[in-house]
Order: sequence, then C-alpha cells, then structure tokens
Amino acid sequence: MNALLVLSIAGLAALFSGFSHNKKLAVIVSLLALAAAFTVNVLDWNTAVRYYNDMIFVDNYAISFTGVMALTMLLIVALFVDYKESVEVPNAEIFALLFFSLAGGVMLVSYSNLLMLFLGIEILSIPLYILAGSKRHTLTSNEAAIKYFLLGAFASAFLLFGIVLIYGVTASFHIDAIAAYIKNGNGQTPGLLVAGMFMLIAGLGFKISAAPFHFWTPDVYQGSPTIVTTFMSTVVKTAGIAAFYRLFAYAFPAITAEWIPTIAVLAALTMTVGNVTAVFQSSVKRMLAYSGIAHAGYLLIAFVSISSNPASSVLYYLIAYAVSTVCAFAVLMVIQHTTGSEEVDGFKGLSKRSPFLAFITTVAFISLAGIPPTAGFFAKFYLFSGAVKAGHLWLTIIAVLNSCIAIYYYFRVITAVYSEGTDSTTIELGSVQKVVMIITAVLAVALGLFPEMVISLL
Repeated sequence: MNALLVLSIAGLAALFSGFSHNKKLAVIVSLLALAAAFTVNVLDWNTAVRYYNDMIFVDNYAISFTGVMALTMLLIVALFVDYKESVEVPNAEIFALLFFSLAGGVMLVSYSNLLMLFLGIEILSIPLYILAGSKRHTLTSNEAAIKYFLLGAFASAFLLFGIVLIYGVTASFHIDAIAAYIKNGNGQTPGLLVAGMFMLIAGLGFKISAAPFHFWTPDVYQGSPTIVTTFMSTVVKTAGIAAFYRLFAYAFPAITAEWIPTIAVLAALTMTVGNVTAVFQSSVKRMLAYSGIAHAGYLLIAFVSISSNPASSVLYYLIAYAVSTVCAFAVLMVIQHTTGSEEVDGFKGLSKRSPFLAFITTVAFISLAGIPPTAGFFAKFYLFSGAVKAGHLWLTIIAVLNSCIAIYYYFRVITAVYSEGTDSTTIELGSVQKVVMIITAVLAVALGLFPEMVISLL
C-alpha cells in the first residue's frame, strides 16, 4: 500500500517537474521515486495487511510482483537519458502517465475485490491510450492509440459484465466470498457464474494479449514509441498475468474442471499464433510483439497446472521475460537511431560496428528463445515440468514444439548480427544505455544460474 501511495505522489511530482527548465529533472525525480517505491514495498514483506474494507490485500504475492514492476520501470526510465526517438509529449508528462499506469498495475497485483480489479485495469490502461498516440504527427501512432482505445473499451465491457454476473450470483465482489460460495455449492455451479467467469477470461485475455484477443498487439506495439512499447510488453504484461493468476488461484480453485480446458486451448492457440506469425515478420518490433503473445501462451500453462505450478514459477518467468525484453528493446532503440530502421536487416554487421552490442543482443535473444544457461530456459522448464506433473502432456508437447519455432526467428536476428553489413561505422552508446544493457544481460544469465533466488520467494 505504501508503494501505491509513493507512485501516486511520484506521478504528480513528475508532472510538476515539467515546469523546470532542466529537462533531466523529470528523469532524476522519476528514478528516485521508483527507488523509494521499491524500498517501501520491500519493507512491507511478510505483513499481509488488508486496506479499504478488504478491497486491497498486500501480501508477499503482491509485494513480489510490485517489486518486479517497479524495478522494470526503473530500467525503462533510465533509458530515457540516452533516448533518441522523437516523442512529441515532454518527458515530464510521459513519466507522469507511466507512474499513474504503474499505480494501476500495483492495484492489479494486490486486489481482493473485483471492483478494485476493474479500477486497476482502467487506471493501468487509460494513460497507455495517450502514450500510444504520443507521436501525434505519425500515422502509425495515431492508429495505435485508436485501436488500443476502442478494443480496450470493448474488453473492459466484457470484464465489467462478467463481474456483474458473478455479483448477481454470489452477492459479493470479494474473491474470498466468491470462493466460499462456490465451495459451499456442493458441486452445483450456477450457469450465470460460469458465464461471468468466461467473460473475465475474455477481458483479462485482452490485457495479456492472449489469442484470439491479441489482434491489437502488433499494430499498437509498432505504432507506439519504442520506450512505451517496452513498458507495455513488460510492466503491463506482468500486471495482467499476476491479476489473472490471482483471480483464478483465489476465487475459482474449486471449479477447475470448468475453466482448465478453456485455458488450455487458449494457451495452445496463443503460443502457436504468436510463434508462427512471428516467423514471417521482417520488423523486429513486430516480431517482439508476436513473441510477447507467444510468451503469454507459455504463461497460461501455469493456470492449467495451477496445482503444480505455484506463483513462484509465474514470478520467475515474468522476471526472466522482463529483463530479456528490456535488453532486446534497448538494443532496438540504438539500431533505430543509428540506421533509421527496425527491420532485421538493420542488425546486419552489428558485430563489427559494436562487439559489445552484438554480445548483448545475443544474450537477450538467446534468453527469449529459452536456451540454457539463461533464465529463459529455466523459466520454461519450471512451467513445462509443472504441466507434466499435472497430467497435461499434450500441452507441454505443443509448448516444446512452439519453443523450437521460436528459436528460428530469434536466431534470424542473431545471424544478422554476425553477418556482413554495408555500414562499418562504429556505434557510440550512451553510458546509461550501457549500464541498463549490462544489468539486464547479467540478470538474464545470473537468474539462469541461480534460479532459487526467485523461486524461494513465494
């Protein structure tokens, strides 16, 4: 709860820092605020306190995912120091919107009431509709904002209608009361409650880019400023997955037979659509968008095998995915600035122009592909082994086959990095860019070598 208050105040502080003539003040204020939010969040460890008439429950689950989002945003904000892409909205306004969106994410990982779930999603999403269209004179950015807003509103309607149906049956918005109602039903689950639950799946499926609710993702990711895309593909996905998992682990554990088959089909479809479509992308930005869809499919495996895949497996996967994705987008930002392109061909000859950048690119994409000894490999290992223990061998086989497909398109970028290019000029990197790349690359490897650092948290 303290972290939520700090982030809300930080959003206002970042906004008012725009009155200063010092353009870097907003960055400094934001970095200090994120460090403070992470610190007060950690101090809440092992407290398990409920706030606002039991609408928010700050337990170790909420604290862990809040910490991941705060640290991820800290890395993203640090990239602004050397960020070169044209964004028409000043930094102060961008940071304020990011802070308010992150506050919504904190609500999503700590809610214990369905109304707070809905409010969290709206607070998370509305700033992103603005940020997606922040390059106002660019047609693709305008398209991204309109698509995201219209489809987001449609998904919110599904979510809200599902909440209403569940309330109509259980007479409560609290997930503990909903779970108790279902448990006391002696195996008789009202059809309206099941219908409401499936509407929640549709609404939350949109937030995590699960197929067939994923159509907005590639266009929004490509049209948005790359720094905003990085935030959406890491912080927003972390919040969405954590909210999704919390809902089904806490509210619907007694009726797994009703929803596990549906989630299993969604997982298989999401993995396959994401990976197969990514193969045909020449834009690295769109490729990473479809990659994010595929990773949402992998994460849905944890829902299917919720009895053998604890929250720690989801937390570990999201950390591995976040650090690898931030690293990959940090490299892409440099390539965009240097070559003016986000195509795979823009990476050609990178090994000669910047051996450091080539190495960082290799680590990021190897981790995303799930190759040992990186964190990406062990993240998949924990999820897949949990699915096998739960008896979902067929889904695990589909996941492994999809991982093989993913290796192909990730290695297209790595191959381009070490191939001959037409430009041989040296690429100069900002000092902060280097630091962020080193931190994320080291974490991608270190978490693979020492996974128990995260697995033991929850």
